[in-house]
Order: sequence, then structure tokens, then C-alpha cells
Amino acid sequence: MQKLPKVKICCISSQKEARLAIELGASALGLVGPMPSGPGIIDNPLIKQIAKITPAEISTFLLTSETSAQNIIAHYKKVKTTTIQIVDELSSGSYQQIRQALPHVELVQVIHVIDENSVKQAIDAAKHVDYILLDSGNPNLEIKELGGTGKTHNWDLSLKIRKAIDKPLFLAGGLTPDNVQHAIKRVKPYGLDLCSGVRTDGLLDEDKLKSFFDKVNSC
Repeated sequence: MQKLPKVKICCISSQKEARLAIELGASALGLVGPMPSGPGIIDNPLIKQIAKITPAEISTFLLTSETSAQNIIAHYKKVKTTTIQIVDELSSGSYQQIRQALPHVELVQVIHVIDENSVKQAIDAAKHVDYILLDSGNPNLEIKELGGTGKTHNWDLSLKIRKAIDKPLFLAGGLTPDNVQHAIKRVKPYGLDLCSGVRTDGLLDEDKLKSFFDKVNSC
């Protein structure tokens, strides 16, 4: 039997949402720092506060749009989550620089699945990080889309990436209670990451979240 994927609920906006997500089965929380676009952005003091009250067995992901290793390290030190999710490409510095400064922190590189070049990007990044997360943004736009689009991408490419790398893979992008079972069967990811698919008017929706976990747990 296939092992059920871990579920990360992203765009957590309050301690109340964090508690609800954990209560219903989340194994990780996504906390969104400053971004050029997208939902769920909260300030650094609130990220730090939520990370501090989260039980040790639940991972907390800082979503950072910083692109230099130095700025990523500085951003992390303001919030102290368990994990850093890098949503854009590194423009300066290296993953090794981040690891040396923060040896206890896990690194996740987001790959926005656009075309075959995304496969190469994922293979290259997987050599340096703990996890790869596939999303449906587009960092090439004038105003970068770095997540939270509510759109799916080409899961054939996701599957190709999952088979080509030796690191655990999270699948994100437009996941809902209606399509999550298909996503799990098609891609067989290590984890699932979702934001808009379990929200109503921007707020975490308990009924949608329950439905999502019901679908995942019945796979």
C-alpha cells in the first residue's frame, strides 16, 4: 500500500488557523513572508509567534522571496521556523552558505513547473536541498508569481521530476478535495502543499479542510 503523503497547509494567517490545521491533520504549516504577489502574506513577528507556539513535531516553513543567501539567512533569523522554503531562484551566494549559517534548518527549493527546463532546474537544486516543492507560479512575469495561484500545472512533468531526483518531493498548485486523489495517484509525492483549495473568502475553511483530509486518508 502506498504511504499517505504528508500535508502542509500554507498561507497560515493566525494562531487560530495554525491550531485548526494541526488539529485536522497537518504535519507542516506554511508561513508566508513578504512577496511580490499572492495570498497569505503576514509580517515577520507573527510568523515568529506562530512558529513558537507550534508543537515540535509539526514543521514550520518560512516562505521567503529573498534571492540572496545572505538575505535568506537574515530573514530566517527574524522568525526561527524549522524550515526555509525558497520560492525564487538564488541570485547570489549558495545553499552551502545557508547551511553553514543555519545547520539545524531544513531547506526546500520551490520549482515552478512551466516546461522541460523546470525538470533540469529541479535536478540541479535537489543536489543542495532537503526537499523539492513543485508549484504553479511564474517567476518570469513582470510581477513575479511565486505561489498561491490556485492553478494546477502539468503533472506529467511533476512525475518526471519526482522520478529524476533522490529527494522527497512536495506537490503544490491548485490542489483541492476534488482533485487530490488523482494528484496522489498520478505523481505519488512525498507531501502535498495547499493554500487556496481549502479556503473561503481567504480564510481557512474547516469543512473544506476536513473534506481534503478525508480524501487523502482514503487513498
